[in-house]
Amino acid sequence: MGALPKYVDKNKYDIRVMLPMFKIIPKELKEKMVYKTQFYMELAWRSQYVGVFEAEVAGIHFYFIDNEYYFNGHTPYGNIYEDVEKFAYFCKACLSALPLIGFQPDILHCHDWQTGLIPVYHKDSFIRGDYFKNMKSIMTIHNFKYQGVWDVKTVKDITGLPDSYFTPDKLEAYGAANYLKGGIVYADRVTTVSKTYAKEIKTPFYGEGLDGLMRAKARQIFGILNGIDYDEYNPETDIYLYYKYNTKNYRKEKPKNKRNIQKELGLPMDEKKFLIGIVSRLTDQKGLDLIDYIMEELCTEDTQLIVLGTGDMRYENMFRHYNWKYPDRVSSHIFYSDELAHKIYGSCDSFLMPSLFEPCGLSQLISLRYGTVPIVRETGGLQDTIEPYNEFESTGTGFSFHNYNAHEMLHSIRYAKDIFFHKKREWNKIIDRGMAKDFSWNYAVKQYEELYTSLLS
Repeated sequence: MGALPKYVDKNKYDIRVMLPMFKIIPKELKEKMVYKTQFYMELAWRSQYVGVFEAEVAGIHFYFIDNEYYFNGHTPYGNIYEDVEKFAYFCKACLSALPLIGFQPDILHCHDWQTGLIPVYHKDSFIRGDYFKNMKSIMTIHNFKYQGVWDVKTVKDITGLPDSYFTPDKLEAYGAANYLKGGIVYADRVTTVSKTYAKEIKTPFYGEGLDGLMRAKARQIFGILNGIDYDEYNPETDIYLYYKYNTKNYRKEKPKNKRNIQKELGLPMDEKKFLIGIVSRLTDQKGLDLIDYIMEELCTEDTQLIVLGTGDMRYENMFRHYNWKYPDRVSSHIFYSDELAHKIYGSCDSFLMPSLFEPCGLSQLISLRYGTVPIVRETGGLQDTIEPYNEFESTGTGFSFHNYNAHEMLHSIRYAKDIFFHKKREWNKIIDRGMAKDFSWNYAVKQYEELYTSLLS
């Protein structure tokens, strides 16, 4: 939502973004907003206020749906029983506001379950009007695990949709109402954020109960890999790095970053330690149970680990414990800091992502950009972006393992260490190939443009 509109060809497409006017939007951005219009909208038996504000940022028009009752919290998301009403309101408000803002889109591009009701409402009541009848919709799934599920009776009361929508071929799934399922059923196209993940969600293990629907919609599902902003993530200009570097001088400058982050975080300043970074939500999805299983073995070797992130208390306490037990090996930071994240990407030798599933993943792309060699599990976007090292052909951009197995992961870490310590020239070639890869939005945007064009034709 931040990057895709910025990179699309403005001569061919006029892309605009609609967002909730969350209380937590920074003040400096709110000051750019101007009042556009207001009206009252029927949401089932309620009559709700809808305000619309507009701001232009980096040449993109953003519209903000204003209603303090729904969007006045301290976080964008909260309790699911509050969110199912909040985002039902948002979906209907977006469609209702379109005729009043002077912009008639050809395509409604919806993201995740929070916008799942937009294709539903569009096909239910809005499509009857001339203004909406030619519009198409795309549903993009960023993480299939989160679907916006609540009981049918409550969702009927919230949305005002008739009983006919709550059947197994529409919004109902396993006795509950499912926003994401509704979006998938009624959208004209479905995308997700990597080709492998688009295949995986058609299987029972990754399909989160909707794999049958995904197989039925197979011809309408496309996997398009996300990109990263190469201006924001650029080791040559990154203001957070101790020493900036590029593809030509990283051999000299990157080790300086390693020594400095070791010093700053209280780790022994030793280039002969293999420094691994983790920047992540601390959840089961990220494969942290595998790390827990082999952590003692890892900490007895010449390896250092820097961890940054928050999440489940189990994993937060796990990393706190190992930080206490092995202060010369483990540096855990149970919070989030953009500055420290950039330093980790720019200072570590390797970056670990042993995910159970990973729709796309951005950290491995940032790591490649910074010459920090990824060690990943072969799933979703990780499989699509990291080419495993082949010592016989001298190819590859990282190290990978296939099975969800702790010691298979440990073997990959040890293999990476062996190359790092004993075949430095090969290690540098891995870095060279990784930094040469282009995972900017330029490639992804072309695929989205092709999808938009094909949908309209």
